[in-house]
This record gives sequence, structure tokens and C-alpha cells, in this order.
Amino acid sequence: MALDDVSFSLRAGETHALVGENGAGKSTLIKVLTGVHRPDGGELRLGGQPVRFARPFEAQQAGISTIYQEVNLVPLMSVARNIFLGREPKNRIGLIDFARMHREATELLDGFGIRVDPRKPLHTLGIGTRQMVALARAVSVDAQVVIMDEPTSSLEPREVETLFRVIGNLRGQGIAVLYVGHRMDELYRICDRVTVLRDGRHIHTGDLAGLDRMRLVSMMLGRDLSEVRRTGLTRFDGDGHDDGNGERRGEGRDKGNGEGRGEEDDAARTPERTPALTATRLNRRHQLHDISLSLYGGEVLGLGGLLGSGRSETAKALAGALSLDSGELTAGGRTLRRLGPAGAIRAGISLLPEDRKAEGIVPGLSVRENIVLAAMPRLSRFGVVSRRKQDRVVDIFMRRLRIKASSPEQPVGELSGGNQQKVLLARWLCLEPKVLLLDEPTRGIDVGAKAEVQSLIDDLAREGLAVLLISSDIEELIEGTDRVVVLRGGSVAGELEGDAVTESRLLEVLADHSPAPTGKAPGRAAQEDPR
Repeated sequence: MALDDVSFSLRAGETHALVGENGAGKSTLIKVLTGVHRPDGGELRLGGQPVRFARPFEAQQAGISTIYQEVNLVPLMSVARNIFLGREPKNRIGLIDFARMHREATELLDGFGIRVDPRKPLHTLGIGTRQMVALARAVSVDAQVVIMDEPTSSLEPREVETLFRVIGNLRGQGIAVLYVGHRMDELYRICDRVTVLRDGRHIHTGDLAGLDRMRLVSMMLGRDLSEVRRTGLTRFDGDGHDDGNGERRGEGRDKGNGEGRGEEDDAARTPERTPALTATRLNRRHQLHDISLSLYGGEVLGLGGLLGSGRSETAKALAGALSLDSGELTAGGRTLRRLGPAGAIRAGISLLPEDRKAEGIVPGLSVRENIVLAAMPRLSRFGVVSRRKQDRVVDIFMRRLRIKASSPEQPVGELSGGNQQKVLLARWLCLEPKVLLLDEPTRGIDVGAKAEVQSLIDDLAREGLAVLLISSDIEELIEGTDRVVVLRGGSVAGELEGDAVTESRLLEVLADHSPAPTGKAPGRAAQEDPR
């Protein structure tokens, strides 16, 4: 049962956090509130009056506006048309008043600090800007309730601050905000109360200010509080602890000084002398400028930077999905020429993209079909695909990655975000890659699924895989990587390694406007740096 006897209240003028693991019932509850689903039982009241919504438009007309994590707008339409879709201003003869619509859209976007031509097609904008357009549309409607589903997942810090300012304005107007999120700092900063769901059931509702973070996580996971305190908020490294400077560091992951691991584990994770993948002076006009880095088998290399710094573009260039003006890629000592996605796969390079909905999963296909999609040539003989081989591969990876589905034939679009991410990981792992490029692999998934993905990344590196991890989560970069290359404006701003991989050093590099010095751990040979 997706929801089982769930009671939930939202007060006017409050920001209310809704949290829980993937599959906890958050999305289902939102769909009930917005008219996508009709509940089998129970009652929904708005402003004290009972309501029933047969479709989302009725909920919107009643004053419930929603901003979804995956931007739910029309890519080929202009920015202005997306903002005013279904309620376009009309002139005296009943036609759309484009001049007025463009003017009002510009004024609205200016309030969000967004400078963009409202006549521009939405698909030409970045993900973060599209998210802000969705926010502009939602708040421009005369709403009593605004539901925000992971609204900051694609925003840079400046845009996040704008969002929080908008939320404060909404509260001042007596508008209720339901905030679905997983970033604890954000929740404790802007939310008044919190509701926890688990397995479709209501677990807790109460003030957030007096609720210990570890207690909140334990309720979400259904784990004993002492276990959460022991394992920490992420699964990287096992035991996380505070180093005395307010910076959480994992004891289990070696940062280059050999501490925190046993001798056997240390040998398993020591990077190979020969890089699995080397990029030298990669250039693409307006996007990448002299990007150089190396990935070694058995390590996790973090790629940090703010939105627009070139992280995703770098990963796509390494995977052959973004053409380059100049530069060189070398895998296993062999230069890769005219590299495209197929050539990258043949070279053992696989990319998990940031936008799993647009660039990853095929929602209408089953879990089985999504997993084996890239491996079909390997599973076929004389053009005939072996179903027996498919089933064996799917069974192995569904068990290893603990993919929760009713069966391998369930449409992948019906799974939670975390399980969809695991399906994508399974797709590339079944190709047995040598280099795995992960672009925001834990974005938009709950702490339980996030911990499982993080643990899997660490296991893959221990098995000798070279892993590139792109993450906007500073804690994830600090705890989960051996080195961190920081990008700024499409260029390498600095590299941190060993004891230099700390929150304060990383923030210094991110915030600085001049090239940062490279932090090197003791013992790293100079020739290992491709630059």
C-alpha cells in the first residue's frame, strides 16, 4: 500500500518539511494533494473545507501549486509561454498579448535575479535556470499552498539564496510551503515543522528546531539511534567523526597518508602507477579551458565546483559525449582519437549522467530492459539476444544493488528515484568498465538510498575500478574521495589531496577568484600529475 492511514496537516504561513526514504510515500502524498491520484479513503481539506480533485488542474485552480524536482515544463516553448501557460494575458480581441506577457515575465524573473530573454526557448537554458523558471511560474499563481519537491537540487548557491528569500516572502503572505528535501542544512534553516514518512506510514510530525538531526535520520531509516550515531550520516568509510574543526572526516578512507585502514585494505586501494584515464589540456569553446586530470584504478577522484563550473561538461568530454576543440585523452596508455560514446564504451569508460530522467532511464521499458540496454551486443549471438543471459545478468545486479521492484518486468518509471539510479548503475556495471564517471549519483535520493550508492562506490573502487565522482555535496566529496579536482569557470582551480581534503580548504578554492595552490599528500610521485 503506497499510503496507509497517513494524517498530515499544513498550517498557513509555515514551511513544513516532508522527509522519508525513497518509497516512503512522499511522492504519493504529493500526488494525492495535487489531484494526480484519488485516495481510496480519508478526507482532504483545504482552508477548512473538504475538497476532491479529479485532476491536477482542479488542484491548481483551488490554490495548490507544485514545483517538481524534474522540471515539468514544455522545452520547445518560450520562457514566457511556460510561465503563463494556460493563463496567457489577452488583448481586447481575445488574442494573446505577447508584448504584455514578455514584459510581465521579465519583471517576474528580475525579482529572482534572472536575466534571460523571455522569448528564448526553454530547452536552450541550463537546468538551474529552468528550475528557477518553474519556481517563477509556481509563485506567480494565486496559491494558498506551494509544494516544492527538491527545489534546490539543480541550483547554485546564489539561486538557493534567492529561493529561500522567496520562501520567506511566501510565509509573510500567509502561504503554506510544503518542502520536500533531503539536505539537512536546508531543512533546519528554513522549515518550521517536519513530517516523517516510512513505508507509506506516518512516523512523526513535530517542530524541527528541537529535533536532533541524528534522531530525524533514525526515524527516516527505521534504524536504532545508536547505529546512526555509530555509522554517521553517510556510508562512506564506515565510522565518520568530527575532526575537532567542525569537519567530518571518515576514518575508513585513506586520504593519502595510509591512516585508517588495515594493511590488506590499504593494498587493495592504493592507486596503480599507470592512470586508467588521463585528460590533457581539454578545450571546448566557452565551456572547457585546458582541463587536465588523471584517474587511477582503485581510487575515487572527486570533481568539485559550483553550478556552471564545467563539471558535467568535463565528464561528458571524458565519455565521448561532448566534442572537443583540442586536447588529448589516454586510456591504459593508449591515445583515444575521435572518441564518441561508442568508442568510450569500447575503451572501458562509462558515464552515469546527472539528469537520469532525460539522459538515463527509458521510463516505458522494464527494469530488465533498462539494465541490459547497453549490453545487448554482448548478450546476442548472430543477432539473436539470449533471454537466459539477460535474466542471469539482471538477477545478479538486482541482488547486488538491492534494487527494489515487484519484478524485473516492472516499468522502471514506476520505481523511486533511488532505485532508478541503481538501475542505471547496473546498466553500466554489467559492461565491466575500467573507468566509471558518476555525475551527481546521489542527487534527489533519500539518505537511505544515498548511503547504499555511496557504499557501492567505495566497494567498486576497492575492486580496482577508477571512479570519478561529481557532487554538489561538500561532505560527500570530503568523505568519499581520495583526491578532489576543483573546477571554476571551465578551468582547473586547484587540486586537493590527502590531509588537504577538508571542508575549509575546499570552500577556499570554490570561493577564491584566483588559481588555488594544489594540496598534495606526502608520497605522491610528481610524474603522476599529467600536467
